[in-house]
Amino acid sequence: MLNRISKINLLHPFFCVFLFAFLFSQPYDSIGQAEKIILDTDMGSDCDDVGAMALLHHFADQGKVEILGVIYSSGKVPYGVGIIDAINVYYGRPEIPVGASHDLNFGDPKDKMHAEKLAKDTVAYKNKLVHNHDAMEQTALNRKLLIQTADNSVTYITIGHTKGLYELLKSSPGSDSPLTGLELVTQKVKRWVALGALGASNEEGVGVKDWNFFRNNTASYTDYLIDHFPKPTYFVDAGAKVFTGESLEALSPGNILRTAYRDWLWNVESKRIKDQRPSWDLATVYYAVIGPGEFLQELGPGALTFDMEEGSRWVSDKVNPLHHFVLQRKDVDKAFAVKLNSAISASPKKSIAK
Repeated sequence: MLNRISKINLLHPFFCVFLFAFLFSQPYDSIGQAEKIILDTDMGSDCDDVGAMALLHHFADQGKVEILGVIYSSGKVPYGVGIIDAINVYYGRPEIPVGASHDLNFGDPKDKMHAEKLAKDTVAYKNKLVHNHDAMEQTALNRKLLIQTADNSVTYITIGHTKGLYELLKSSPGSDSPLTGLELVTQKVKRWVALGALGASNEEGVGVKDWNFFRNNTASYTDYLIDHFPKPTYFVDAGAKVFTGESLEALSPGNILRTAYRDWLWNVESKRIKDQRPSWDLATVYYAVIGPGEFLQELGPGALTFDMEEGSRWVSDKVNPLHHFVLQRKDVDKAFAVKLNSAISASPKKSIAK
């Protein structure tokens, strides 16, 4: 097409008007390629990881994303891969590669979702992966996925802690590629979208320590990434009062999404699905795929400062051009929840399991 267009005077006013009208009259999928996503999750620490995966698959059903792979970067509860695989199966995508931490001494130590029970019920959920050691080691898979994809094309989303991305960035050249992890990320990754630094943009300028960036001994990995990640980074602080999950009650009783939400809510909070859960992870996936849209907004220029003792702060008196901070708009909690609840309970295009 470009060869044919090159014969046209691109500066001709009529052509410019025509091109502008054509581009802005087309739907998302007809003018842009699907967003290439690697999702890094601590599946099981909370149930909104399940909702985030459901939302990501919903966007894949719409042609908005291509899920390159999913990384489970926790190890102390080594059954998150089973839930991830079961969700991929439910949405008709059992071929999606899943990588996992083979370090079983890192991550949330509590099995809040009864992940072991769910992962081992392969008859019900048709998952082939059960234990972390059934999956490719996370850094090996991350490197493989980046090597196979086009330059500057991957959005890396973390909705859990940061060790998996840290280990990718610090990885050495190997038989797979002569490039270091830093070189691979610089060449292949377009941006990092992270659920983290929650509350860091507070007006008082107080440092905060949130779960993903600080807890379970993850602060040192986050600290390194904040200083050394070479591409644009988007810190998402949204979804705290956007309650989702009740729509999953309409799914069949044995559905993996419904069961995971039910078990987590009951085990941790003695609540039921109708009581729902905040949507931090879902809001992060939403931003990575849709952008600010009608529910989110980006703050002006600034930088995220990080101190392992005092916490993280978003400051505007100095600017890191790679840092971006995303907040939720005011008065959209209910509308955002309706949007997300509808998406995560939508029927998959090609479901394999119930």
